[in-house]
Amino acid sequence: MPDVQTPDLQSTLKSAETIAVVGCSATPARTSHKIARYMQERGYRIVPVNPNYDEVLGEPCHPDLPSIPARIAIDIVNIFRAPEHTADMVRTAVERAEDTEQADASAKPVIWTQRGVSSPEAEQLAADAGLPYVRNRCIKVMYDQLLG
Repeated sequence: MPDVQTPDLQSTLKSAETIAVVGCSATPARTSHKIARYMQERGYRIVPVNPNYDEVLGEPCHPDLPSIPARIAIDIVNIFRAPEHTADMVRTAVERAEDTEQADASAKPVIWTQRGVSSPEAEQLAADAGLPYVRNRCIKVMYDQLLG
């Protein structure tokens, strides 16, 4: 098992302002859309990431994490992709974090994988990069339990 930094979830949710939602759908019936909207309604800035849309939830949608302007500090990268894609999503999060060259903690976002999305390779990549990692937890459920 990789030596992953598991953050304090309550502190993470309290301090976070911006959540990049990888795999965010524009279809209201999709889970990624429902959860992103829920978090947006609770005051978080949602940055949707999906190459299939120009806009989701009234926000510009980016095709991938590196396309998000460096001036937008991402606190949480919430991943809604199949487990076989999670490692690639972590790789792009690491690249973006390195490219932003920010001195504060926002350059090291929390990688948050939704239920059934984590993979050992993704965890290892996060551990190697020093990125905190949340394994197979629904961000909405955790918000309700810890802050709701």
